[in-house]
Parts: sequence; structure tokens; C-alpha cells
Amino acid sequence: MGKRRAGRELLRSLSKKQKKHLREFGEEHPFYDKVSGRPEATQICELPEDSDKSSAESDSETEVEQVSGYHKLLATLKTSPESESEEEEDESESEEAEESEAEMDSEEFQETGEAEGGEADKNDVPEEEEATDTAEQMLSQEQADGTDTSCDPRHGVIEEFTDVKHESEFSLETNFMEEESGDCNADRRDSNPFKQHMDKELEEKDIEKMSTLPKTSSQTQWPRLGQVIFSSTLEKQKTLKADKEVDVKQLHLHKPLESTWPKVNKQFLSAVGKPIDSSFTPLQRELFCIMNSYRDLFYPERDALTNGEEIRRAYCLHALNHVLKANAQVLSNNAKRRDRKPGTDTDDHRDQGLTRPKVLMIVPFRECALRIVHIFISLLEVNDKKKIDVSNKKRFKGEFGSDPEEKPPNLKRPEDYEAVFAGNIDDHFRIGVAILQKSMRLYAPFYSSDIIIASPLGIRTVIGAEGEKKRDFDFLSSIEILIIDQADIYLMQNWEHVLHLMKHINLLPLDSHGVDFSRVRMLNLNNWSKYYRQTLLFSALQNPQINSVFNKHCFNYIGQVAVRNVPLTGSISHIVVQLPHVFRRLEADSVTSVIDARFQFFIDKVLPEYRDAIMSHTLIYVPSYFDYVRLRNYFKKEDLNFTHICEYTKKAAVCRARRFFLKGEKQFLLFTERFHFYKRYTIKGIRNLIFYELPTYSHFYSEICNMLKATDNGVDATWTCTVLYSKYDAQKLAAVVGIDRTAQMLQSKKNVHLFVTGEND
Repeated sequence: MGKRRAGRELLRSLSKKQKKHLREFGEEHPFYDKVSGRPEATQICELPEDSDKSSAESDSETEVEQVSGYHKLLATLKTSPESESEEEEDESESEEAEESEAEMDSEEFQETGEAEGGEADKNDVPEEEEATDTAEQMLSQEQADGTDTSCDPRHGVIEEFTDVKHESEFSLETNFMEEESGDCNADRRDSNPFKQHMDKELEEKDIEKMSTLPKTSSQTQWPRLGQVIFSSTLEKQKTLKADKEVDVKQLHLHKPLESTWPKVNKQFLSAVGKPIDSSFTPLQRELFCIMNSYRDLFYPERDALTNGEEIRRAYCLHALNHVLKANAQVLSNNAKRRDRKPGTDTDDHRDQGLTRPKVLMIVPFRECALRIVHIFISLLEVNDKKKIDVSNKKRFKGEFGSDPEEKPPNLKRPEDYEAVFAGNIDDHFRIGVAILQKSMRLYAPFYSSDIIIASPLGIRTVIGAEGEKKRDFDFLSSIEILIIDQADIYLMQNWEHVLHLMKHINLLPLDSHGVDFSRVRMLNLNNWSKYYRQTLLFSALQNPQINSVFNKHCFNYIGQVAVRNVPLTGSISHIVVQLPHVFRRLEADSVTSVIDARFQFFIDKVLPEYRDAIMSHTLIYVPSYFDYVRLRNYFKKEDLNFTHICEYTKKAAVCRARRFFLKGEKQFLLFTERFHFYKRYTIKGIRNLIFYELPTYSHFYSEICNMLKATDNGVDATWTCTVLYSKYDAQKLAAVVGIDRTAQMLQSKKNVHLFVTGEND
């Protein structure tokens, strides 16, 4: 019994990591061997005269072989019959070790009994090990079936996993470029925009200029984009001009993309009619001209109905072209390092960042990610015969696809609503994509990915908040292209997630993550990544919060390009009912004080006019949820006859509130903009409208006003519409009433009365 007790004490003294190694290999790790302090006797042996030369050569040869030999050994482990027999022996040894551990613990439990804390021993290490073994078996089984749990939301946190087949296939360090599929002359092209942008070496004085000096801007008129404003802090550069004709070969696209792009973009070319260019629509040509120059871009006229898919294909082409060029450069330098003479050391092969992810694409729904991946696949497939190998494709379709039967029938919604909320509209997801030569790997771990596609909520849950134990944002350290598509939708989700992302992108990583620092670019080591990052921002509207991100969080040394077209006619021209509009201006000292000023103006001057029972059926449209809560609390305090609907209201409560408002049992209805964005219900019974603040989407103004025509006996009713605005609402006001009326209203401090006759006034 003494040996067994000693064995049990020895087993208990081991850590969980040591036990796992003991179970797998049948012996303890050499790192934990006890080394005696007695020095060993020195042995003297005679060496031949040419020993220095031979030893140096052998050392250099072994160093070169160690780079690729280790991975070759890993690739042959599962195919060799000897290795299979060794694995079987290891498994039998591990099973024997587990059985011995179980016997020891059961005997110890019988000997000690409850007096020595049997409950503690019963729930001791073996159950934990059994649980870990079960998890490992499930993980290995999922990997054998071709699945991956790294990005599964059920697991909560992204975890790295070991997949020998995929790791060796998609590893940039162990692969070399194929001449037929790669861009062999990438290094020789001096006019290559990718090389010009990434090889530019900034100096300390340039960084100081960008940090202290204001930007100089110039504007020009482009045929399709309209008014385009160029801004830069460094030396004033030549204004970019829109090319009327674009030759695909002049764009320096990666080799396979030159042939696949016209086929992928064919459906939009046919819709245009007879385009001047054979591969780009007029909008795509001007947008890609800016993208390919690696300037930051803000385009606020993205429409899900008209040009949304055109823009998506253009930025997918640019992102994939960037990744293929960057990977081709790494693979080409791998071959050069392999073929160099032993002993020669060079610093010319700095071609990587501190982490592998290069492109981050932020999209609102899973359907958007699905379409992006399909575009990538189409761009990489040269023809039907040369299909690319896409791993985990079946799982991706299952998680990101949608079932047409899930959509409820007989629901009439506007066309723009159907376009935005098509397919799978889940907004919590993230997926890594690794691209190498003729294959694509979905669900790749972030640190093995080239492109990360995620929603703001999905990326926020990975970044975490300060103080959380499990948080990670090192994979954002070397992002070279950031694409934020449909930024206006994030205003309806949670804009804080976007701001949180911008604060954690291009920071120095906390861990090395196995990077070869001899290959890392100096710009990354100097923590200047944000000055090389290109940001592409697409939105359906101009908004101060979106403008703030573009102006305060984009530091591209080349400069920025923003499309700034002013609306000549506003959405008020789309109102089809005869309705008087009263725009009441409130004064505020600053942007922060306008919130309190609006609330005080409303309860002091606007609400008293609607307290009378004659002004029943009054709908109060509130864009901000915080303002909605503030008004709801005030109405409850004043004991007003009201009901309320927000995005968090349950369906039964919504039906009840709509019925009370229609019958006149409730005089006021508080109505949030987010509820209208996600539901688009028609509210019946409206006779009086109050816009507590101008809508975020200008077309919501006309939609809400046109709801009055759904009112019964509306001909005899006297309708009113009151709008509150301040000088800080200039952009929203211009989108509603047009630029000319906005200028007059901002100059005048009086209330403005407009009357819409229902004839597109």
C-alpha cells in the first residue's frame, strides 16, 4: 500500500498539463525532470583541422531543414503505418494510465472514507480529466467531419484549434508561390498601387505633421459621384481624376481576377445598357478608381434597392485583390529565403504584419456575409472546370443561409425594407476566411485568417470590455483595409459597438502569436499601422456620428475622399396628403446641450398646445430611445392619457396600444424610430403629428405623414404636423425640405409654416 499511496501523492502533485502529457506520451515532460546540481565531468576529444568549416556548414544546413522539415514530418504522421502503430501504442498506454488513476482514486476513497473528506476526493481531478477528454473527443470528431467550433456562438469565445491538414495547406510560412497562379512580376511593377502604398516609408516628421497640422482639402465634380472632396495633411497631391475608360490590365489586378471580374459583374453591365467600359459600371469605375489608390473613402449614397450590390462587388474585388497580392509577396519571398545561400542574412523580406488578418469587413447581417463569400468564390473560380476548394462550405450555408418558409406570408412592406431585411438577418456573427492560391478556408481561426467578416456585435463580444478576463483584440493590430458597409443600420443597432471597434483597431498586440519578427514591416513595429490603413465607409445617409468616425478615426497618410452631395429636393415632396407643416426652431448653445433644450422646449411650449381633448390622436415620433424613456417617465409623472410603443415592446402590447390609439381611448402615442425601422407598421387613427426630432432616415418623414390617409373619415379631419429642429440638425433638415429651404430656415429664427398640397410640392 505504501507504493500505491506514494503513487497517488505523486499523481496529485502533477499539474493538469503534466497529467495530460503523461496520459498522451506515457512519461513526464523532460522540462519537469529533476536535475542534480552535481556538475558532470568534462570530456576532451580531438577534432580534425577542418572541423570549424564542416560544423558551420552542418549547422546552417540543419537550420534550413528545420523550417520545412518539421511541417513535412507533421504531414506524414497520419499516413505512415509505423506512426499509426505508435499512435495505437500511445492510446493503449494512455488508457492504462487512466485505468491506474481510476484504481488509485477508488482505493483511496475506500481507505479514507468520509472522515478524510470523501466528497472532495469524489469530485477531484479524475472527473475534470474525464470532462476534458470528452471535449477533446468531440472536437476531434467535429474536425474529422470537416466542422470547426472556433466561431460557433454556442461556445461563446473564439478558440484556436489544431487542424494539421488545413494548417499546413493554408500556412503562409510553409507554402511557396506557384508561377501559373501567382503574380510573379508583382515585385517588378513600380506602378503597382499595392507596392506603392505599403512600401512607402514615413518619417517621424510626417507623423508629427499628421498629428498636429490641419488637413488641406480640394473639391471637384465627377460625372457619377458628383461633388467629391479630397483632403490630406501631407504635401498637396494631384487631384485624382475619374477615368472615362478603364482597362482591366491597367488596374494591376491579380492574375485570376482579370478574367473572372467581367463574368462576376456581368449582370450589372447588362442593366446599364451600353457601358463605356466593358467590365465596370460608371459608379463602380469611379469608386474603384478611389479604392485602388488606397485613399480612405466615404460614400453616403448607398441604396439597398439600386446600387447596393454594385458597391458590394466593387469593394469585394478590391479586398480580394489586396489579399492575393499580399500573400503572393509572402510566398514569393518564402522561395527566395529557401534558395538563398547558407549564412547570408538579409532584411529585404519584410512583407508581413504583426498578425495575419489584413482585411476587416463589418456588415450588419449574416445574409451580407453570405453574399460576400459567394462573390469571393466566384472571383477565384476561373471557369467551371477549375473549381476552388472551399472548406466548411456546408456548415457555412447552414448557419448563414435562410429558409424561405420562415418568412411570414401576406406581409406588405416597402421595397427598401424588403431589400434591407432579405435573408438571414441575425446580427451576431463573425467568421475568419483564409485564402491561399486555389483554395479558401471558412471558419479559420482569426490568427490564421486573411479576411474577417463580422457584425459590430459579433466583433464587440470578442474584443470585450476593460476588466473582462476573456478578451482579445490582437488580431486587429495589422488590419490594412477596413470596410464598414451599411453604416446607417448600425445607428439602429448600437453605434457604441462601432466606436468600441475603432478604439481597438491597429493597436500593438499584447502577445507575439508566433510571428517571425524578421519578416514584419517596420511600419508595424513602429506602431504606425493606422497611418497605412485604408477605410472604406458606405452609408445610405450623411449623419454627424458617421462623419465623426470618418474624420476622427481615419489617419491614412495618402488622404481621404468624401462624396458630399447636397439634396436639392427633400422627402417632403413625396407626401401625398394635404397637410400643414410647422417647423419650430429651438435654441441651444452646443451639441451636448441641445438634448436638454429640446426636452424643455417640448414640455414648455409644444405639449401645452396638445393637452386639450380636441387635439386627440396625437402621435409623437421620437428617434432616440433615451429621449423616449425620458418622455415616457414625464408622461407617467404628469398622469397624461397616453400609450407607448418601442422596439422592446411585446407583440401583444403593440396590438393593444394601436387599438387604444385608434379608438381614441389614449390621447397620445409615443412612437420610436427603431420600432418603425424594424417593423414598418401602419399606425391608423393619426390626426396630429409631432416630430420630437427630425428622423434619421429622411424618407421616414414622408412615410409617417402619409399614414394620415389611413385614418377613417380623414376628409373631415383637421390634420396638423409639428417639427422641432435646431441649427445642429442642418443635414437632417436638408434631407427633408431641401437645401434652399434649409438655408432660409437656419437664417431665420421664426417658425416656418409649409403646406403640402399632395401634388409633390
